[in-house]
Amino acid sequence: MIGLYQALYRKWRPRTFDDVVGQTHITDTLKRQVATGRLSHAYLFTGTRGTGKTTCAKILARAVNCEHPVDGNPCNACNSCRGIENGSILDVLELDAASNNGVDQVRALRDEAVYTPAAVRKRVYIVDEVHMLSTAAFNALLKILEEPPAHLMFILATTELHKVPATIKSRCQQFSFQRILPGDIAQRLLYVAEREGIALTSEGAALLSRLADGGLRDALSLLDQCAGPAGPIGEQQVLDALGLAGNLETARLMGRVADRDAGGALEDIARLYGGGKDISAILGELASLTRDLLIRKTAPRSGGTLLNGGFDETTMRGLSEKFTAPRLVWMLTVLQAALAELPRSSNRRTDAELCLIRLCDERLDDSAGGLVARLDRVEAQLSSGVPPLKEKSENACQIISGEKAGISISQSYMQGETLVDDDRSQKDLLPWEAAGIPRVEPMAAASDPKPTADTVPSVPPAPDGDIWPALAAGLKNKVSRNAWSFLGNPSMVRGEYADGVLTLWADDELVKGVVSRPTVLEAVGTLAQGRLGREVRVSVKVGRPESAVGHDKLDDLLAFGRRFDNITIKE
Repeated sequence: MIGLYQALYRKWRPRTFDDVVGQTHITDTLKRQVATGRLSHAYLFTGTRGTGKTTCAKILARAVNCEHPVDGNPCNACNSCRGIENGSILDVLELDAASNNGVDQVRALRDEAVYTPAAVRKRVYIVDEVHMLSTAAFNALLKILEEPPAHLMFILATTELHKVPATIKSRCQQFSFQRILPGDIAQRLLYVAEREGIALTSEGAALLSRLADGGLRDALSLLDQCAGPAGPIGEQQVLDALGLAGNLETARLMGRVADRDAGGALEDIARLYGGGKDISAILGELASLTRDLLIRKTAPRSGGTLLNGGFDETTMRGLSEKFTAPRLVWMLTVLQAALAELPRSSNRRTDAELCLIRLCDERLDDSAGGLVARLDRVEAQLSSGVPPLKEKSENACQIISGEKAGISISQSYMQGETLVDDDRSQKDLLPWEAAGIPRVEPMAAASDPKPTADTVPSVPPAPDGDIWPALAAGLKNKVSRNAWSFLGNPSMVRGEYADGVLTLWADDELVKGVVSRPTVLEAVGTLAQGRLGREVRVSVKVGRPESAVGHDKLDDLLAFGRRFDNITIKE
């Protein structure tokens, strides 16, 4: 007759404190307390799943009742140890608070606890998931914890410490179990695999340890699932056995983003969506992979212990070489924002597709993070010696003019589109312009002389008064389009000259910020000096000049239209 198979996590459960992995800060203290007899009547073990809480509770229950303890460890050979381990001694009882959370069960336990144990020195109650107890049950438990008999010991375990009342915590010695480091888990997996005759490679053990998320029990269960007669268990075998081969689709999608292939990325997400993959899961896996790549990029030495896992080393190395840290930071920000908005979205698929398109083309994101990503792209191209030429793709922002698109120049800039003068060829573009970053200030060519009073067209001097319309018309080709969109609009900026000072009256603080830039003020001052034949000081204020009181704004609109060849305003 063939015996029942015992799961690895049960077969290799530690039986002494020395066998517990990754919790020496707790096991050393418990061993010392057992050896010296300085035991508490109540312990509270906290931490995530699979880190050894219940295991240490069972070891402690045997150790305090062991007839021949060894340096604080149970001998596991005496009658007490064997009886507690096989469950024949009823003075040591393990309860699950998830199914025994009522006040009646706790009251029955409290009434029974006062009796002296029959077979061992201490009656021990191990209460797992104690946070599941009701308020009334906690109150009933509190009474026995306040005045416990000398023969009684409680060991409480929980994964959610914040749900345990402070009155209970204050009466217990609290021990916090940490997530076990991937290196310690991998070492334990190789130890178990060797004794079980499982051909586990070090790469496979490292991948399993990352997938376990700090829990040794989870790691042993995953190893149990991967074990088989098919030969050595490496990274690929782990991915196949655990059904994680789909992660390769996520890696492929990330490769599309790295290559800025928006069309291919949309095809991939359409295929995954058609195959039943949830949109949130797609973006979530992409965010997890982005996070791992960022950790690997910023912490190359110790970053391996921080990775979520699920991808082999070859895939991670290939993807990491295609990204820079600033771009990964921006991508993770975009993905996190998209995931946060998906629950409230009316069309989740469309939002996911828009997110992917932005990830493939930084120029479509006008946020500060998008600007940093675009600058980083330019710096990477310049450092590699490759001239940053403008990419031609269906999803990229096209080079358009305000007249062709039917929008104003200032609107084009606000939408992040690159505007190029008709007489400038592609090779004349500056690096940041080629990457799709709009110019804020005009960058004069080396051959263009700096505007001076001598180069300004000769205009007869004019007395103090309304010289602004003529000056504004002359500024069209001497300031950036962004500034000209305000200076050429009489409803946004009006000029008033008096006593050697040209005051530009801006409509609001935003307009003032644009026209107050040094390059703009220098161009205005130079043109005004050439116009008047004397030194002119330029200042900018918010408001309206006194001469504009009662002014007809229709005149401003007509004057504005006369400054453009492609705008006709009929009276």
